[in-house]
Amino acid sequence: MSRGIVLPQTGVADARTVAVRCEKLGYDACWTGELWGQDAFVTLTAVADAVSTIDLGTAIVNVFSRSPATLAAAASSLAAVAPAGVRLGLGPSTAAAIEGLHGREYDRPVRRLHETAALVARLTGEGRVDYDGQTVSVHDVPALDADVPIYTAALGPAARRATGRVADGWLPHNVPFPSLGDAFETVAETARVAGRDPNEITVAPYVPAAVDDDPAVARGAIRRHLAYYIGSGEGYRRAVAGTFPDAAARVADAWAQGDRDAARAAVTDDLIDALGVAGTPDQAREQFDRVASLDAVDHPIVVVPDGVDEATVERTVAALAP
Repeated sequence: MSRGIVLPQTGVADARTVAVRCEKLGYDACWTGELWGQDAFVTLTAVADAVSTIDLGTAIVNVFSRSPATLAAAASSLAAVAPAGVRLGLGPSTAAAIEGLHGREYDRPVRRLHETAALVARLTGEGRVDYDGQTVSVHDVPALDADVPIYTAALGPAARRATGRVADGWLPHNVPFPSLGDAFETVAETARVAGRDPNEITVAPYVPAAVDDDPAVARGAIRRHLAYYIGSGEGYRRAVAGTFPDAAARVADAWAQGDRDAARAAVTDDLIDALGVAGTPDQAREQFDRVASLDAVDHPIVVVPDGVDEATVERTVAALAP
């Protein structure tokens, strides 16, 4: 089973150290997210100099703050220095991030995701590219001839249909693990209609994970992680609400009222079990293996929650290594 990990957002030097450790432990890919303070492509370029066999990926960069041409150029430049593969994970992010941080209108995020993924795939391919979309376009530019699979972070049905039409991989986050198979059917059905083979679309779910000798401490880390995402992102809330409508509503309502403690307390044990991995090393390995063994899953990605200490990062990385 292929297995990846999201590098911690604690600085480029730490990312290099963790990536080297993960490569030695047998992980197939190191991914990095991006919000504010650490650039994904700069981080992965620094990591590329320290590893030799592990793929490097973005999980994710948003489709609003860089143009498709800039994304294609960054990905192809990274591919030129990365010793193994590069995977470009794209997503719409949230209105709070795009409007509050980047000062851009959060306009038609699914359409922009669809068109950006399609255009970046063309721009990293061969020949010359013309593309006239509703949200993005280019006119008669040379492609960059780079091998960069495109993954999309798609939660709702419309975004999953876009994944089926144009993407090489799917990065679901906050889709309950037992629901992944049903959710992927939307991707697969759309791919078949588009004349594509759904078996060639890699399903790479985020698996929030924390390992501690005290299971309550580990579960607390996942509880904080889930409260933040369910509370701060409407798309994440809806993804959870499809299976846990009442719990998702309680978390989101408390978060919206500014009561972070109540939001975390509203994250039930059932939510933790369906959306994360938490416990002692043995417990966490057993839980992770259940997720990895799901028919829909090809490349589970370990995500250590932000804010945990270095020892928790190290325990989790080691316990869930292939």
